Amino acid sequence: MGAMIDDGAAARHIAGEGTPDASWQAWGGLQDLPPVSAAALVPPGRRAVIVAPHPDDEVLACGGLLQLLAAQGTHTVLVAVTDGTGSHPGSTTITPEQLARLRPRETEAALRALGLDAPAGKPAPRILRARLPDGAVAASLDQLQTLLLQMLRPDDVVFVTWRRDGHPDHEACGLAAAMAASACRATLVEMPVWSWHWAAPGDVRLPWRRARRLALDEEVLRRKRKAVECFASQLRDDPSTGQPAILPPHVLARLLHPYEIYFT
Repeated sequence: MGAMIDDGAAARHIAGEGTPDASWQAWGGLQDLPPVSAAALVPPGRRAVIVAPHPDDEVLACGGLLQLLAAQGTHTVLVAVTDGTGSHPGSTTITPEQLARLRPRETEAALRALGLDAPAGKPAPRILRARLPDGAVAASLDQLQTLLLQMLRPDDVVFVTWRRDGHPDHEACGLAAAMAASACRATLVEMPVWSWHWAAPGDVRLPWRRARRLALDEEVLRRKRKAVECFASQLRDDPSTGQPAILPPHVLARLLHPYEIYFT
């Protein structure tokens, strides 16, 4: 099946520095969101499946939740949809071939920083690499949906970037996961990542009625911040092209708070 046409995609354009984090923090709506726990998101005995469009999305979107799930003994599968080879187009400093090797290693280092490589007495996340083309997941929507259909169980909880997050790969992953979860009778939970960039506080385009706030304690947030530091390829400017870092401080500021937001 082809990708769904979304005439509103242009309104979710990711450019410039976006909505300042200070604006989000000054808005009481985030604080007023209903709280949710890791056990409520993934009840005991159920499996969590994290669908990450690119290496780093699994930490930026749900690095805190991953730690809490490990602590409660939840079995977790990380579906790495792409290897992030398209992050530095035209670069002579770092090529797609180098990124294909580097970025998966950055994910592995980040999971170690989260304490998930070998948690004491707990199951470590299993990583499944789909190796779809970075920047063109929508063209491989059928392939991703088939992969998810083959692996999902009816009692799984599937976490994926929101279907209207603004980045084409994030939206394609969200659509494929939504269709697969529906077919398998799995539970779908969506995660905003780039939404904080193009949206504004109280933005009616976001599904606030489905939004829940997961609190992260100081130690969980500290490990999440350390994990983000493992994605060095995304944190540095590229001198060969003059392009700024993919994850500059103003982007990270919107994603590294003592809470995570989930659309249930």
